Amino acid sequence: MNDKSDAFGPPRLSLWALFLKFLGFGLLAFGGPVAQIAMLRKVLVEQERWIAPGRFNRLLAVLQILPGPEAHELCVHLGMVARGRAGGIVAGLGFMVPGLVLMLAAGAAYTRWIEGNIGLAGLLLGVQIVVLAIILRAVVRIGQHVVEDGLLLCIALVGLASPLLGVPFYVPLASGGIAYAFAHRPILAIAILLTPVILAVALLPVGGSEQLRPQAIAHAAVTLPMLFVAGLKGGLLTFGGAYTAIPYVRADTVGRGWISDGAFLDGIALAGVLPAPLVIFATFTGYIVGGPAGALVITLGMFLPAFAFSLVFFERLEAVIANPALHHGLTGVAAAVVGIIAATFIQLAQATAMRVDHAWAAMALAGVALVLVWRVKGAWVTPAIVAGGAIAGWLFPF
Repeated sequence: MNDKSDAFGPPRLSLWALFLKFLGFGLLAFGGPVAQIAMLRKVLVEQERWIAPGRFNRLLAVLQILPGPEAHELCVHLGMVARGRAGGIVAGLGFMVPGLVLMLAAGAAYTRWIEGNIGLAGLLLGVQIVVLAIILRAVVRIGQHVVEDGLLLCIALVGLASPLLGVPFYVPLASGGIAYAFAHRPILAIAILLTPVILAVALLPVGGSEQLRPQAIAHAAVTLPMLFVAGLKGGLLTFGGAYTAIPYVRADTVGRGWISDGAFLDGIALAGVLPAPLVIFATFTGYIVGGPAGALVITLGMFLPAFAFSLVFFERLEAVIANPALHHGLTGVAAAVVGIIAATFIQLAQATAMRVDHAWAAMALAGVALVLVWRVKGAWVTPAIVAGGAIAGWLFPF
């Protein structure tokens, strides 16, 4: 007979107690997904023994393949382990509420006192420069995990070139996913990868690539359904980490003239210092362009897939992900996303460079930030780098 101390299973909790427990996790969710997952593992697996370590590892592996913020999806699933689907909903809400409330407050403060304040322009520019360094590090880190062979490198390069040429994001995603499903036939895979992109470029009108770039599109009317779709697109396409949501939200907000690249980068900086999944930057973007209603709608779109995958499909996900063809397809999509984030980094860097008067100072700050984010580890690193960028921008106008 097994000793009771060896048994795994959550304690009997009311839905309210479950909500409060995950609210506590949300209040301490600094440092990004790695720190958040480590916190959940330490408390719920090692200390309270909700599920066995092996099951936790398998669960995490499945969630890392799927789109969506892994730490949040992990909370939803662990809530389901405790109290079924209702438990999944309250656990997910508890984990995201602190970051949501803080980002709503940050959006309100930004629109009231910070946006357009000439005296704070240098401070904000310093923040935006160091955030670019953080994004560049994320591109390399994600790429190291995803781009494991020559075909995946080709898919990533096509993903990089496509947005810069004006090709819609879904073309390299689809062609990359299908191409890698045929990785065992390299010539066919390359043909599948390149043909749709070449056709898309050929069908663009003269100057079309310039017209499709986010900086060049005229201001369009803000609607709540469009904000919801912008968030939903980001939530469905966050393969490989929260940074992969950046291109899609940017295309549907900056790309419609609703928000500047500078303000968009400010939102990413705030998301990096708050206790929340990084995708909470979408809440800030929604607040800037649509007020509280816009913030809530885009947040709903962003987090809906994270709830849905666990609540509706999880019983079948492990079997589905085990399918080799689908696994290869998702890997190809992830490689294309790496390229798309790299292209977004280039576009954001170009937009930021246009506002810089002293290029040498901006490059020095970016270089220092890049060294720090590359070499130093810890949950405090991103907040410290953002704070340092703000101070540098205040003291030494760029």
